[in-house]
Amino acid sequence: MAIVTNYTTLQTAIGDWLARSDLTTFIPNFIQNFEEDFLREPKNFGRWMETSLSVAIASSVAAVPSAYLGLKYAYVNGSPSSRLDRMSLNQCLGRYPRGGDTGLPGLIARDGANFIFGPEPDSTYTIKGTYWAKPTLLRSFASDAAAHWLIVNAPDICIYGALLQSAPFLRNDSRLQVWQVMYDRAVNSYRMLNKDEDISGSPSQEVLA
Repeated sequence: MAIVTNYTTLQTAIGDWLARSDLTTFIPNFIQNFEEDFLREPKNFGRWMETSLSVAIASSVAAVPSAYLGLKYAYVNGSPSSRLDRMSLNQCLGRYPRGGDTGLPGLIARDGANFIFGPEPDSTYTIKGTYWAKPTLLRSFASDAAAHWLIVNAPDICIYGALLQSAPFLRNDSRLQVWQVMYDRAVNSYRMLNKDEDISGSPSQEVLA
């Protein structure tokens, strides 16, 4: 059984798990399908996907960064800074119609390739914060010593996710549930790790009756 250290050994390990040597051209597709499915679920966004946000407002909007997947938090940079609360586009426009009130923004919403704000900015501001960015794809790490975060920290997710994707292709319905259980277990463990890290160091709160 191959030890997973990069994209190449990940493919080998998947072939080993399937006990098949004739799937060389298909395994990359299993991995790709797993990866895209994994990144569509916001619960899977981890700290390794976090990127600093720093965008300037121009003509009342700010550009959404490339590879953007989701916003963790944002604020208007200043002394002091001012928190921005996330809202849907419809909610933001309903509360602050364009051409209406202007002022220091307190809301942020996404409109295509731009962020819009409520109320419309009355000046030039810089928006800072943190967002989740789509990481470099697994296939880009075939021989890179600095291997992909998932390969280093969660190779089981990569393996079980790809095996899950392989079952329909191989018409192996009997293994579908097995791969699903193993994949769900690995992903849930990963999510709990992210959750524990987010609240680490927080003092316990006494619930008052």
